[in-house]
Amino acid sequence: MLVLSRRVGERLVIGNDIVVSIIDVRSDGVRIGIDAPRSVKVTRAEILEAVEKQNAEAAAMDDSAIEALKSIAPPMPAETDEKPA
Repeated sequence: MLVLSRRVGERLVIGNDIVVSIIDVRSDGVRIGIDAPRSVKVTRAEILEAVEKQNAEAAAMDDSAIEALKSIAPPMPAETDEKPA
């Protein structure tokens, strides 16, 4: 990990097309601006971790949870081999 000290108004350039600007420094945090092409995904790590945790919990759903969901869903109509007239 590269650790740098920056002041308000200073910037970092990543590659040829990503610029990170220091907007404001406060006692409780730093505001940064990221200028990157639309094709580059920029995601806060805590959001990504929360989504991954929720996905893992959903994938680990046990049979009792599945049965509980089935009990509240309306029954699906039965498929028949008959063709409409």
